[in-house]
Amino acid sequence: MKSLFALLLLLPSLIFAQPAPKPFGPLPSKGQLNWQEIGMYCIVHWSTATYTDKEWGYGDEDPKIVNPSNFSAMQIVAAAKAGGFKGIIVVAKHHDGFCLWPTKTTDHNISKSPYKNGKGDIVREYREACDKLGMKMGVYCSPWDRNSALYGKPEYVTEVYRKQLQELYTNYGPLFITWHDGANGGDGYYGGAREVRKIDRSNYYGWDTTWGIARKLQPNAVIFGDVGPDVRWVGNEEGKAGETCWATYTPHAPEPGKKPGNGFVKDAEGTEGQRDGKYWMPAECDVALRPGWFYHKRQDDSVKTPEKLLDLFYSSYGRGAAFDLGLSPDKTGQLSANDVASLKTFGNIIKNTFAKNLAQGATITASNVRGKNAAKYGSKNLTDADRYTYWATDDDVKTGNIVADMHKPITFDVIRLRENIKLGQRIDAIAVDAWEDGKWKEIATATSIGGNRLIKLDNKVTAQKVRVRVTKAAASIALSDFGLYKEASKI
Repeated sequence: MKSLFALLLLLPSLIFAQPAPKPFGPLPSKGQLNWQEIGMYCIVHWSTATYTDKEWGYGDEDPKIVNPSNFSAMQIVAAAKAGGFKGIIVVAKHHDGFCLWPTKTTDHNISKSPYKNGKGDIVREYREACDKLGMKMGVYCSPWDRNSALYGKPEYVTEVYRKQLQELYTNYGPLFITWHDGANGGDGYYGGAREVRKIDRSNYYGWDTTWGIARKLQPNAVIFGDVGPDVRWVGNEEGKAGETCWATYTPHAPEPGKKPGNGFVKDAEGTEGQRDGKYWMPAECDVALRPGWFYHKRQDDSVKTPEKLLDLFYSSYGRGAAFDLGLSPDKTGQLSANDVASLKTFGNIIKNTFAKNLAQGATITASNVRGKNAAKYGSKNLTDADRYTYWATDDDVKTGNIVADMHKPITFDVIRLRENIKLGQRIDAIAVDAWEDGKWKEIATATSIGGNRLIKLDNKVTAQKVRVRVTKAAASIALSDFGLYKEASKI
């Protein structure tokens, strides 16, 4: 009888409970959600250019020059992990055409070097190191090949490039990302021709067909490139996304009437994306730890400091993009001591800063809760460990606020906000206030939130209560995370 009475009491809420908000705009795939959660990774450049002191190998290098005395994928991957990065992208082939695995497509590969008496496989060593250290792995195989005599002809794409991708995607998975850039020809060795070769930048690589190789062999990997299709280039190599950075994007060719392609887009549009972009295609920010992508001894004292890395972290990862940091092992096959030290200190700062959410345990009240269903859509979801549980408002409520009372004054200078992006990117603008001297004082504003937004304050704030106001949104609110943090000191 008591259970029947309880059911009768619940019946009105069951009848009138609102369903989940309808998704808004383009939505992320499973692979894109995984990529967003990874957030930080490194791309590793090491090839013939390491030994010739160049940024781009010409393609005429003798494989015998690639002979590291102490190559250690474990040292490189461990240094990235110590820096707080969750994966690496192996540059398996750069523009010089030299392949770091024993490919069947060309003799210009690691098996023709003295390394391990011709039995070496650098890509395999990275795979094993990633597996041992619990790190994700991706690969980049340059579409441009300054060594191949076939480059510029259709046969290069079908018999060399695509077969190289098939080898990599088949033998070195699982991959979290397949990485492509806008390398579209120029001068090179080309099997002895030593000439300039130009290609149709829209169509030569047949990107739709080429991407299909990854879709088939690595279905859980995202595909990165200037035109995505999953992750776009941010449009610069400074490691910075726009203050406003939408996950939605429509690539446009720089010439009217032509199809956009990698290396053939309006690069600047990638920095912010577009609010009304046709595709869910968030940005990756790539930047090198050193001035160059490859190792140069003269740059040993020009490694980016932990403080500089922290600034880049807030300007990339903190704006909903990914932070992709370039690492450059030296001729011995390891990262230099300066590189390792900078990564470690940066990693410690990140780890200690985000070790504790100071809003954890706060009493959080919301101006509106969807269907008055606090159990499913209430503000308690903002500080749990699940980035897809969320505070939601009714369909017609596109502005609103939450107030967090920490019950005692706390000091913070970093604010974290996230939307439940499974429902799209819905919020256009927010403001944050602190309760000071008996009144609210605005301390920060931001535009796009998306999968991750970090607001670094210029000065530390001490307050017991903090308010977040959603001042503009394109659909009802679905905010999944709220955090307050105090940036850790350099250790």
